[in-house]
Amino acid sequence: MILPIDVLLDVTLPVFLVIGFGYLAVWFGVFSDSGVEGLMKFTQGFAIPCLLFRAISTLDLGQTFQWPLLMSFYTGATAGFVAGLFGARILFARPWADSVAIGFCCLFSNSVLLGLPITERAYGTDALAANYAIVALHAPFCYALGITVMEIVRHGGSGVFRMVHNVLTAMFRNALMIGIAAGFAVNLSGVSLPGVFTDAVDLMVRAALPAALFGLGGVLVRYRPEGDLMTVLFICAVALLLHPAITWALGTGFALDQAPLRSAVVTAAMAPGVNSYIFANMYGVAKRVAATSVLLATALSVLTVSFWLSVLG
Repeated sequence: MILPIDVLLDVTLPVFLVIGFGYLAVWFGVFSDSGVEGLMKFTQGFAIPCLLFRAISTLDLGQTFQWPLLMSFYTGATAGFVAGLFGARILFARPWADSVAIGFCCLFSNSVLLGLPITERAYGTDALAANYAIVALHAPFCYALGITVMEIVRHGGSGVFRMVHNVLTAMFRNALMIGIAAGFAVNLSGVSLPGVFTDAVDLMVRAALPAALFGLGGVLVRYRPEGDLMTVLFICAVALLLHPAITWALGTGFALDQAPLRSAVVTAAMAPGVNSYIFANMYGVAKRVAATSVLLATALSVLTVSFWLSVLG
């Protein structure tokens, strides 16, 4: 079913307008860089981990973690990584280390800051269960894949212990992973949390996504459009079109129910997250390309997300 353009804009534009407000506030100097740093530290270090903790602590894990859902999404993500890696190497003659960082840009979709609010606006809060299943594995999977391949490229597989250390450090120093792990611990233990505690956490949760979207806009001001334009457009095509197309094809083939199929495809269709630049910066490779890709793909996803929402109906 093709959705009317006004319906699509009603879903997507408010999310991107909040990002735009943050961008313009920093661009015109009415909101400082230090303010953005503080806002992002609050949202990514506290509010969003609380959101993920509350969501996962109350999920029906048996119903939510379906192998066709995860296979559809992560096969598409891995295919995007491979396409980005070899496309950068073969088509654009980038060094192998640069190519891994470019592959990571194609791999790491913005599943939290964009995927959650757009899915919620399009299909309602009850549609987010499958999103949380994807998010729970997203950072561990992407960092494990990206760091492993980067270490092999840089050290020829000889630094196995360093590679494992880097993977584990990247995962377990991440506040989002701590929130996810705590959510699983509460869910699996069956502990009943005090109402006063969950009410306090819920107050944090309500601030998470709006504040994070505003802060994301402020962060994007730093990522000036520069670098190899053709490489950046290639990343955008893989991240915004190839990944969701593979996810949609596999999800349809696996006969996924409508709700998890929508969550998987919408999440796959998100622009590369800021973690793409963080990964490139961590290794000191392809930083300009990664930064520009985050900025340009976020802008282009206003159109591409509308297309995928129309496909999904």
